[in-house]
Amino acid sequence: MSLQLGTLEEMILIILLMKEETYGFEIAKEYKSQLNQSISLPAIHVVFKRLEKKGFVDSRMGDPTPERGGKGKRLYKATNKGYETAQELQHRRNEIWKVIPKLNFSPA
Repeated sequence: MSLQLGTLEEMILIILLMKEETYGFEIAKEYKSQLNQSISLPAIHVVFKRLEKKGFVDSRMGDPTPERGGKGKRLYKATNKGYETAQELQHRRNEIWKVIPKLNFSPA
């Protein structure tokens, strides 16, 4: 299994896994809520394109709405491959943390 994901790609994928299907603006809101950091919609869409190209995300056009001048939103959904990859990354991260010596690290 290819685990080629950057940190931002991984964060967006994990947030997408929280939703059944969603669009960029909702991801930006959740990103801000979870990480207390802002992210631009263009940055999210670049990441979505990369994730889709890697097979971790699928997208479709939603129904047109009057609020958007008759245009639909592009909706995104994580694929099984995306879920399995995120799960494998988490498993590997947990395994690495298990071997870190428990030294006298104190909170700053």
